[in-house]
Amino acid sequence: MTTVRKGFHTDPSTWVKDKHGKRLHTVDMHAHIITPLVEKLVAGRPQKKAEHELRVRTTGARSVQHNNKVMLPHAMPALTSLPVRIDDMDQMGVDIQVISPMPTQYYYWAEPDLAEQIVSLQNEHIAAACAQHPNRLVGLGTLSLQHPRLAVAQLETAVRRLGLRGFELSTAVNDRELSDPSLEPVWAKAQDLGCVVFIHPMGCSLGERLAPAYLSNSVGQPVETAVALSHLIFGGVLDRYPSLKICAAHGGGYLPMYIGRPDHAFMTRPDAHTMREAPSSYLRRIWFDTLVYSSDALRRLIDEVGVSQVVVGTDYPFDMGHYDVHALVGGTRDLDAAELDAVLGGNAARLLQLHAAPVGS
Repeated sequence: MTTVRKGFHTDPSTWVKDKHGKRLHTVDMHAHIITPLVEKLVAGRPQKKAEHELRVRTTGARSVQHNNKVMLPHAMPALTSLPVRIDDMDQMGVDIQVISPMPTQYYYWAEPDLAEQIVSLQNEHIAAACAQHPNRLVGLGTLSLQHPRLAVAQLETAVRRLGLRGFELSTAVNDRELSDPSLEPVWAKAQDLGCVVFIHPMGCSLGERLAPAYLSNSVGQPVETAVALSHLIFGGVLDRYPSLKICAAHGGGYLPMYIGRPDHAFMTRPDAHTMREAPSSYLRRIWFDTLVYSSDALRRLIDEVGVSQVVVGTDYPFDMGHYDVHALVGGTRDLDAAELDAVLGGNAARLLQLHAAPVGS
């Protein structure tokens, strides 16, 4: 008997269907998995121990307590059990999940030997999960971006040997922005491989200002995504690597909704004229997930970036996720049948080249 888990059950009557009554193929680009062996590997490290104190200061003691006692225990079965995950997907009307690391496992503080072990464990774990359900799961790995030369080799292995479709990264690598020259070899390799670069923040550089009321997540995450994308645009990364496949979590944060201000800066100030085109033009070369919570917000996102650049993203299995994706997309104004099909699954299939077998198969 199927057990319906709170938060992941949606009403099938809201599912978007084609003219024959079949639910539209749906791909979730934003879903996470944890690698328990990594936690065993880093346990006891001073940097790992320091994370708790940092989170209490920047996220707030009350939010940390809620996460540890409520949010994470609820999410952990999905993070660790593939049968639970597949059942939840069925309940949500999701055909394929693109699984990526839990952002708390970036561990950009690790020195090279430890970093190599961390990334190897995570990427092999994700690849193994996908191999168990090749028709339901697609994987994105992680990289030791604090060591760019190592990261390039890891990316080659992840895509060519393990069959992963790209990698997830945070909005900065320690004190380096994503436009930092040290990361150029990584962008070059990602473009060469044609793989997806999924930007997902972990924490916020505004620190203790966002400690109350879980502002570190509700405000901080969108801020971080907007800042990271802005560095890629204004730093000329997207000019130098025009075929780079960037996908931004959380609907791209605040950037798409207020792109007029960066455009104005570009047009009026010489110090902001650092790339070839206006910032808004680059939004139509980036993909954005639907994690904006309302159909009206999704309509505004589509108006700014184009319907071809929007993919479903739930943030499974965390409490800040949005799981009724069919109601969200289906309730968006002025989307015709072809556009509904594109947002729910077609755009992600094109981005991930799902029509092709994994490179490592």
